[in-house]
Amino acid sequence: MKVTDDYLWFCQQVLRKTGLDLQQYKRAQMERRLRSMAERAGARNLEEYWAVLERDSQQFAYFIDRITINVSELFRNPEKFEELRRIILPEIRHLGSPLKVWSAGCSYGAEPYSLAILLEEMRPLNYQILATDVDETILSKAREGVFAPEDMRNVSPEWKQKYFLQRDNRYQVKPELKRNITFRKHNLLADPFENGFHLIVCRNVVIYFTEEAKDRLYARFFQSLVPGGVLFVGSTERIFNYREIGFEMPLSFFYRKPALGLRRAA
Repeated sequence: MKVTDDYLWFCQQVLRKTGLDLQQYKRAQMERRLRSMAERAGARNLEEYWAVLERDSQQFAYFIDRITINVSELFRNPEKFEELRRIILPEIRHLGSPLKVWSAGCSYGAEPYSLAILLEEMRPLNYQILATDVDETILSKAREGVFAPEDMRNVSPEWKQKYFLQRDNRYQVKPELKRNITFRKHNLLADPFENGFHLIVCRNVVIYFTEEAKDRLYARFFQSLVPGGVLFVGSTERIFNYREIGFEMPLSFFYRKPALGLRRAA
């Protein structure tokens, strides 16, 4: 039986096998990426590409890595991390102890280690970072904490020396920077969310999601924050309906759950 829409069929196979719902992403961008990957794999269509993925574990690992968009660097958009360090963290540090932080869609670890550096610099401060991603392979890399020079371009010489060991043109995170970080597999579009977070950082993750998927995700983040907690998003991910969700915006790309947990009028 011939598949009439191989894109939808392919999405169903991925959902069945991995739990990753590609239909929550904007179709035009996702379909273009998939067909390009299929062509590179020598497949004429997405049915043939799925057959390749089913029989070739290396191709499947590459597919998952590419589809979950693992591109990052430490202190990406450094001016926003400076606002986080100088304004947001001092405001939320007294919300609870330990300070509970979630790096959602942590990729290969640049974001949670950036957060850990800022929090270490605020000692004495107890904190815990949950770092999650849907890709097990990239989580293994994150746990290793090894970065190339291009990942480190926004890290000051002082912090490089304090928190990293340089080996063979690579930077290895020192053990003390890992001690308060837990890495865990998690699917933002399907898995339950923990509650009680003082800071949630989800940057450059949702840019390919549908608007409906974004709305659901941001509403769930709102519920996962304590009153006064803050959601920090990427510099291309402004939340236009933040008031309807219940947030207030103290700074661009930072969204706060009101301290009394009360929704403000739009």
